[in-house]
Amino acid sequence: MFNDLAYAMGGAPGGAQGLGSFLPLILMFVVFYFLLIWPQQKKAKAHRQILSTLQKGETVITSSGIYGTITGLTDTVVTLEIAERVRIKVARSAIAGKVQGPV
Repeated sequence: MFNDLAYAMGGAPGGAQGLGSFLPLILMFVVFYFLLIWPQQKKAKAHRQILSTLQKGETVITSSGIYGTITGLTDTVVTLEIAERVRIKVARSAIAGKVQGPV
């Protein structure tokens, strides 16, 4: 009598619930991808595009908040003039973006 009750409460034998148990995990990954991973990749791609199009004479802002005009460029270093005859060298990756208009 108790054996019948135990079998009645058990799930279906086999892998019928196997795929169903992974569905919430798959849905969580999809949500994380569209809310976290995809926007971050999109922002990183836009930042790489900005860094690749830097030119002398452009006004930029660094990630630390320093405004300057580009006076020299290499593959890894950007020379900025932050005041008259005051130049600093920063890593190219430290450039946060271009500034539109006068500063």
